Amino acid sequence: MAVSDEQIAFVRDLFRELPGLTTRKMFGGLGIYSDGTIFAVIGPEDALLLKARGRLAQDLEDEGCTQWTYDGKTGKPSVMPYWTLPDAALDDPEEACRWARRSLAEAD
Repeated sequence: MAVSDEQIAFVRDLFRELPGLTTRKMFGGLGIYSDGTIFAVIGPEDALLLKARGRLAQDLEDEGCTQWTYDGKTGKPSVMPYWTLPDAALDDPEEACRWARRSLAEAD
């Protein structure tokens, strides 16, 4: 399923406080970047997913967020380093950007 213009507008509004915000359609989803660094995607089932590992991933899990997994070609589960955002962050640009900044700091 292709990403809609409305989804792109939502992402741009949600993360508007981040510098150099850009998006790029890819593989039926959307890559979301700040100053050229990817920190989130719109992935399967139109889920907005934040890139996270280590402590950030644990904090997201503690918030009840779920990690992106899918069945690979062999039927074996594949785990991606992307997590859903807390529900509260989907309605609060300040909260969403706080999580996004943590993801970006991890990328450095």
